[in-house]
Amino acid sequence: MDSIKKENQIEGVIIQRLQVISDDRGSVLHMLRNDSSLFENFGEIYFSEINPKIIKAWKLHKNLTQNITVLMGRVRLVLYDNRPSSKTAGEIAEYGIGRDNNHCLVQIPPMLWYGFQSLDNQKALIANCTDQPHNPLESESIPIDSDKIPFQWNSKK
Repeated sequence: MDSIKKENQIEGVIIQRLQVISDDRGSVLHMLRNDSSLFENFGEIYFSEINPKIIKAWKLHKNLTQNITVLMGRVRLVLYDNRPSSKTAGEIAEYGIGRDNNHCLVQIPPMLWYGFQSLDNQKALIANCTDQPHNPLESESIPIDSDKIPFQWNSKK
């Protein structure tokens, strides 16, 4: 499974195609194995639902690395890099991820702002395998329309 290189990729973000094994009974969706080059440590795994056309943004983790994949539906993942020492400081990256056309794992390193929007008329389901248990003291959240991030959700369709 090779990483996908994107022109607008944010420094430190890795996108890796994932295997889907399907037959007439259903599908097995791979996510992350402990022998993967992307696996660092297990903290916790949790699932996040996004209601149809809803936006969940903006959040930043100071120390936590996230490994996310979309199990059901499709989402727009938007990342903003405001790390002063990053080669991509000030950049925005948008990714359309999810079933059936782009089943992948996105590894988001610490100190990046991120948000999700469901793109379908059904709930989207995201799995997040982090490298440490969630600690509310190590994360920050700001409103979706914050002028801290140069991105307008409502103008994106």
